[in-house]
Amino acid sequence: MERFPLAVLITTGPEGLRASHLPMLHDPEPAPYGTLLGHVARANAQWRDATEGRDALAIFSGPDAYVTPAWYEATHETGKVVPTWNYLAVHAYGTLRAFDDPVRLRGLVARLTVQYETGFAEPWSIDDAPADYIETMVGAIVGLEMPVSRLTGKWKLSQNRPEADRLTVESELLGSSGPRDRATGEEMKRLRER
Repeated sequence: MERFPLAVLITTGPEGLRASHLPMLHDPEPAPYGTLLGHVARANAQWRDATEGRDALAIFSGPDAYVTPAWYEATHETGKVVPTWNYLAVHAYGTLRAFDDPVRLRGLVARLTVQYETGFAEPWSIDDAPADYIETMVGAIVGLEMPVSRLTGKWKLSQNRPEADRLTVESELLGSSGPRDRATGEEMKRLRER
C-alpha cells in the first residue's frame, strides 16, 4: 500500500457500485491495520457512499506481468500448458467516512504533497501556491478516511509451477525491457530469497 499507493476505491450506494482511482496514505493507527486517507473531487458522487456501516474496498495493485507458456519446460515435453499472469495486490476493507473540514483537508493535502514530492530535487509545497487558490482548491474536494478492518494479500508469482519454471520466469521477467515485468521479476526474486 505504501509502495504502490494508487488505490481503486470501490463503494456501493443507492446508484450501485462506484470506483475511483486515488492515492491513499496509510496511517498505521489504529492498530492492527491502520487507516487509509485520501480525497475525491466534491463533484465525484462517490463520497456520498461514505455512510456509517457501509463497507468499502480499496485495491492496491503492485507489479504484474504476462507469463508465456513458452518459458515452461512442459511446453516442449507435453504441451499441456497455458498462459497466465503474475501479480501482487492488497485488498483493504473498512467503513468509509467522508469529511470536509477545511483545516483537516488542507493538512491531508499537505501530507500527500510531502509524501509524493520528497524525491524531487526541488519539491513543490502547497505553500508555494497563493493561499486563496489553495483555499478554493480545498473547498472543491472531500476527504475520505477508512479505518481498515481487514487486509487480504493476493499474489500469483508462478508458485504453482515447478522450481525450474519459476526460475525461468523470474529470469525472463528480470531481463525484460518492460518496467512492470522487471518489477514482477524482482518480487519473485525477493520471495525466493526469503
